[in-house]
Order: sequence, then C-alpha cells, then structure tokens
Amino acid sequence: MIRILALIAALFAVAPALAQPLPANLDKANAIVIDSTKGRIVIALRADLAPKHAERIKQLARDGFYNNVPFHRVMDGFMAQTGDGEKFNGTGGSKYPMLKQEFSATPFKRGVVGMARRGDSVDSANAQFFICFADASFLNRQYTVIGEVVQGMDVVDKLKKAPAGSSSGAVTDPDKMVKVQVASDIK
Repeated sequence: MIRILALIAALFAVAPALAQPLPANLDKANAIVIDSTKGRIVIALRADLAPKHAERIKQLARDGFYNNVPFHRVMDGFMAQTGDGEKFNGTGGSKYPMLKQEFSATPFKRGVVGMARRGDSVDSANAQFFICFADASFLNRQYTVIGEVVQGMDVVDKLKKAPAGSSSGAVTDPDKMVKVQVASDIK
C-alpha cells in the first residue's frame, strides 16, 4: 500500500508539466518544447524568417542533442543562452555545418529567441541559441531571430543567473534543458 501511494505521489509531482496543454493555434511542426529544471518553455519557431535555422533546431531536438544541456550563460536583464550539447560550456557546436545568417527586421525584445554565433563571423551559427529577458535592439539585424517564447517566459525568468557584474554571464551549477522535443513529436 505504501509503494502504491508513493507511486501516485510521484505521478502527481510530474503531471503538472506533462499535463500542461500547449498554446492554442500552435504550429506543432514548427515549435519546440523544452522541459527544464525550472519548468516548461514552449518556443514557436519562425520558419518563415529563418527556415534553415528552424530546421537545424528541430533536427538537433530530434537527435537528442539538447537533452541535459545547461543554460551556461544567463545575464539578468539581457538573455539566457543554451544549446551547447557538445562541450556544455558555450564553446561547442554540433556535427552539422555552420549556418549562413538569415537576418530579418524582426526586433529582439522580451521572449524573442535568437541563434548565437561566434563574434567574428555572421555565418557561424550552429546549435546554440538565446532567449531575451528584455529589449535587446542592439542585436537587431546582427543575429538571426529563430522564434519566440509563447509559453513559459515565467520559467525563463526563474533560471539561475550569473552573479551581478559578471561580464561573461557564466553560471555555476546552471539550470538545464532536461528534454527538448519538437511539439509534433510529443505523444
């Protein structure tokens, strides 16, 4: 009887994230669902703005590349960066080639998701991405917009941040993306 009660209690603890419905009118074929250590984040990918980048994100999610990957760089009032499933520290990429930029007029503002890249090349995006906490208009037409958080921005706000004054934004013992899936693949 005690084992059954323990199992039921465990299921109730996991159920809120799993039972949470996806936003209405979400194009599930162009959305990713991130189950993080802080909760669920749903990102609508902008395949209309950045088709190659959106496809890359979906491919890496399907490869399991993003599972258990940390939010390695989180700067309060700016952004949370993740996606290094190779080295887990912000210096790695995927097995796929770099992507050419797909800049657009869409502004970087709270909840907008962009592809990270090496500072020396606009055509160096690969696997890492970031979510803006606030307006970041200085990034406009400098980085590729790949989507927008449509559910779970409150979860993004809860991510562990780098210490105040940190210029690198590196996080010690960071929160993680536990599982990342294309929304249409969720059963």
